[in-house]
Amino acid sequence: MATGTREDVVDLLLKQHEEIRALLDTVERSSGERRKQKFDELRQLLAVHETAEEEVVHPYARRKFGGDGAVDEFLDEERKGKEVLKRLEQVETGSSEFLPLFRELRASIEAHARHEEEAEFPQLRIKGSEDELSGMATLVKAAEAVAPTHPRPGVESQAKNLVLGPVAAVVDRAKDAIHKARS
Repeated sequence: MATGTREDVVDLLLKQHEEIRALLDTVERSSGERRKQKFDELRQLLAVHETAEEEVVHPYARRKFGGDGAVDEFLDEERKGKEVLKRLEQVETGSSEFLPLFRELRASIEAHARHEEEAEFPQLRIKGSEDELSGMATLVKAAEAVAPTHPRPGVESQAKNLVLGPVAAVVDRAKDAIHKARS
């Protein structure tokens, strides 16, 4: 960890990227009910992770190091990834359509994560103070706790997430609970 005993936002996001990569592997290698469960886990992690980045990390990058062009690229990548994830949600995990579309999602996610890891995260470490990076980790966790659990393409700005996110989160979490109860 860059901040001694306190977790910083870069450490948190890198850890989540690794968790996402592991879930991508598991979903692709598994089948049946396990694939469905792991895909649901992946979908939820991606949805909350991207929402938190859009609410906390990218706005900070814009303010702190004038990363407008790069941030716009990240937001565009996130929107495209959400669009594929949204389509994938509508496909049965056991169908012949699932794996090709899943592989498209995987390539998009891996490229996006690498882009953040190579362009945004190093700048966060250079420009952010220990207190700022630690505080952002706390804010990211708080944002994830109340974020929607399903992708919302077109809701990539901080303002849209803050206005639409809480209502979408309640709907998503209720839908998830009902689905889980029926399973």
